[in-house]
Amino acid sequence: MASALREALARERPPERLPTEPNASAYIPWALSPKQEAFDALDCREALYGGAAGGGKSVALLATGLRYVHIPGYSAILFRRHYPDLFQEGALIPLSHEWLGHTKASWNGEHRRWTFPSGARLAFGTMKHRNDTDKYQGAAFHFVGFDELTQHDELHYRYLFSRVRRRNTSAIAGVPLRTRATANPGGRGHAWVKQRFFEEGDKAGRVFIPARLEDNPHIDADEYRESLSELDPITRKRLEDGDWDVEPAGEFFEREWFRLIERSEVPDGCAWVRYWDLAATAVEPGKKPDYTVGALVGMKDGSYYIADIRRDRLDPADVEGLVAQTASEDGTRVKIRMEQEPGASGKTVIAHYATRVLVGYDFEGVRVSGDKQLRAGPVASAAKNGNVYMVRATWTTDCLDEHTAFPHGSNDDQVDGVSGAVAHLRPTGSGRVLTSTNRTFGGAPQGGSRPPRKRGPRWTR
Repeated sequence: MASALREALARERPPERLPTEPNASAYIPWALSPKQEAFDALDCREALYGGAAGGGKSVALLATGLRYVHIPGYSAILFRRHYPDLFQEGALIPLSHEWLGHTKASWNGEHRRWTFPSGARLAFGTMKHRNDTDKYQGAAFHFVGFDELTQHDELHYRYLFSRVRRRNTSAIAGVPLRTRATANPGGRGHAWVKQRFFEEGDKAGRVFIPARLEDNPHIDADEYRESLSELDPITRKRLEDGDWDVEPAGEFFEREWFRLIERSEVPDGCAWVRYWDLAATAVEPGKKPDYTVGALVGMKDGSYYIADIRRDRLDPADVEGLVAQTASEDGTRVKIRMEQEPGASGKTVIAHYATRVLVGYDFEGVRVSGDKQLRAGPVASAAKNGNVYMVRATWTTDCLDEHTAFPHGSNDDQVDGVSGAVAHLRPTGSGRVLTSTNRTFGGAPQGGSRPPRKRGPRWTR
């Protein structure tokens, strides 16, 4: 996962640091591994350390937070999501007492904070609830560290950047402003951490230092691997190998249920629906919006054919272009359905598409109800019975990955798109094809003449 640049950083000798007081090394009594030294020495504003379990994450984070406690006015804080996690055996607070208990630093248990002879401070905090950010309004830190970042919410992490600042004084002027974190793959924040550091990392100047069992000299690697062998394959691959790409097994779909076919094998005479699930937010730097997805699904004789997936993260204007172009390629025989967001804004979007973008097509806005898992049920049932076919294409692997990870995967937009299309194709008890009961627009074009009738999706010709 790490780029060649990141791997090179992990092997470099640390550069010269600011001059330290004679006994500064007493605050970091353990010899750091080369990877921990590389993490400590980084001069970028934001970095992540870890990957595999047992890589010495807490040691790396504590050592890095302590690096400038000899400077008067220096202030650092280290976070875990839950209060008890700070006190577990080998966690940050017990480790800090092991390192600092016999030094001249003093501990304040009420405020969970060390104060050093220089006047510098190292505190420990938690960020669990949404309004926990209120506790740190007005605070200023030179160093903010998050241990086990994948257990944290992105909201909290991003907010703490506003607290990383310093006064313009000569004593503190040479101290770098840093945000550092440690993490294993998995956990509630896996998707956003992966997005931030691996998909956007190089472009944004964020650095990842990979660490594995063999990089930690303070642990018995063989015994720990034996302990990890008891885990399920997904969790073991994440913790032992530091694999950020492996997705957890889902509860709804199995890969072998989907029957892969060539495009030429899709039968004639299918009823077709292209179902669009539009992303609710526009693309912005540092954020991970949902994908806009348009799933083309056909039905014939009780079987479903997933024939095409259009999927991208786009701004609203570009989404319109994608929807219009796709409709032109599919032809007017393909019904178009689009999930309608609640409220007046959702109605406005559907009206815009009906009167401006999709004039002349059988188009409807659909207000959905029930949770995603309930809506995916009919697709899972049909697939299990061997009645769902999927065309082999460039998007096929991603579509299968998302379905088999559902509902625990990092994305579910394709699942929503396919489920929405099937909901408008599956027969009712009377044998009729089920259509939307809340038709908003569609039928005859609203203004102008109907375009010439085309055959089904262009690729079936």
